[in-house]
Amino acid sequence: MDAEYSPTMDEAAGLASAPAPSLEATLVIAARQGDRTAFGRLYERFAPMVHGLLLARVPRSDVDDLVQEVFLQAMKRLDSLRNPEALGPWLAAIARNRARDHYRSTEPVVQLTDDVAGAIHPEGGALGVLAAIRRLPEAYRETLVLRLVEGMTGPEIAERTGLTPGSVRVNLHRGMQMLREALGGSMRT
Repeated sequence: MDAEYSPTMDEAAGLASAPAPSLEATLVIAARQGDRTAFGRLYERFAPMVHGLLLARVPRSDVDDLVQEVFLQAMKRLDSLRNPEALGPWLAAIARNRARDHYRSTEPVVQLTDDVAGAIHPEGGALGVLAAIRRLPEAYRETLVLRLVEGMTGPEIAERTGLTPGSVRVNLHRGMQMLREALGGSMRT
């Protein structure tokens, strides 16, 4: 007398409603199994976010190397990511930590003063805006760089960093207000 397993209606409803893994989660799982193409697609999707987070914290000349270091570290530690759906926030945390470590391991840089003669750099205005952004509080700095430099939309920033869409909107709005004030009201939206 073998009893066959038959799920109850409640169990069947629970099984049917399990959400399918996202594209990112599917790629993480494939990358964990050694699929380099999957990891490459994750890199393409998340590199702008990592670049923006680092650009908000470290000198521009160091950002590209640090992006590579973040992804190398992520590739080595991919098995430690508990939830494949949380790749974006996990990468953001690695990038923030790498930026902090960067300052611990580098020699202090002497800043040039404005009275040093030299040719005007063609990106001078952009560098001035970036310098002003870097003086803002961290939450505003990150979202502004991701929006203004990396060209990400508010929903993309929320999706990839793990912030709520409402937080991103508030951070962008307040950050833009602070940036306008820092630049003397010369910025238009």
